[in-house]
Amino acid sequence: MKKNIAIIMGGYSSEYKISLTSGNVVYETLNPNKYTAYRIHIFKDKWVYVDKSDNEFPMDRNDFSVNVQGEKITFDCVFNAIHGSPGEDGYMQGYFKLLNIPHTSCDMYQAGLTYNKRDLLSVLKPYGIKTAESFYLNQGDTFNEDAIIEKVGLPCFVKANKAGSSFGVSKVHKKEDLQNAIDVAFKEDDEIIIESFLDGTEVSVGVITYKGETKVLPITEIVSENDFFDYEAKYLGKSQEITPARLTKSQEENVSQQAKKVYEVLKMKGFSRSEFIFKDGEPHLLEMNTIPGLTRESILPQQAAAANISLADLFDNAIEEALKK
Repeated sequence: MKKNIAIIMGGYSSEYKISLTSGNVVYETLNPNKYTAYRIHIFKDKWVYVDKSDNEFPMDRNDFSVNVQGEKITFDCVFNAIHGSPGEDGYMQGYFKLLNIPHTSCDMYQAGLTYNKRDLLSVLKPYGIKTAESFYLNQGDTFNEDAIIEKVGLPCFVKANKAGSSFGVSKVHKKEDLQNAIDVAFKEDDEIIIESFLDGTEVSVGVITYKGETKVLPITEIVSENDFFDYEAKYLGKSQEITPARLTKSQEENVSQQAKKVYEVLKMKGFSRSEFIFKDGEPHLLEMNTIPGLTRESILPQQAAAANISLADLFDNAIEEALKK
């Protein structure tokens, strides 16, 4: 009997358009002989099922069901394609846990932790995971620009702590540009992280649970045409994404081991994509994404393809793993 799969997409953050694209790719790719897929748009003002004719039916949030022409539809599993809040920060994971509905993403605590760059890096440091030098600010804090620069140096990166797709990120070359970068970051979040610039090869490492085992996918090297891997570089073609990355054998083994270690230390499930930069030959972790882009051009699907895993297999495996939980 076919399983009913709710593909949640949209969300409350600046990433909602990217999420809609990812969710629609999942919708178009799932095997129709095995699954009946439903597009569920999650927005602040509405949660709705959207049918093939773009008619909208409101979701019942009490049990995550929908009534379509007198028929109540419930779901065997949720495929989480929401980048940012509330799909990547733990809220939807907690909601589905309470309703006892399987979902394809990690658990609530892991989602909340990995979405918070500052907390993630702090938790991993005792495990020997190398990171950039950092300085933290909360909205309303008084700060001394000289003290920040003394700690992290120039150039440096100013980032919204809880945001993705490079929203709220600036590279600062001069002291006089620091305040504006901080203001930009605070538009996305009330916490920010300021990090030292790591000058080296940037790579993205996908790690997933595949057929019950932790699997590190072929590594992608990021070569941005812009000053860093910003929104334009990620989504508007202003970068090269080279898979497999041009690394030495020891670099490849080192960063693969680190990415797998992070995944297993955090007791992750589902998809993950971790970003590293090599400094002095050693990989330094920047962040982890637990709902990475899932379009055909996105990095994780590129990596899966290099491992001879098709999109259909990638998505099918995610659902099968979720149903095992």
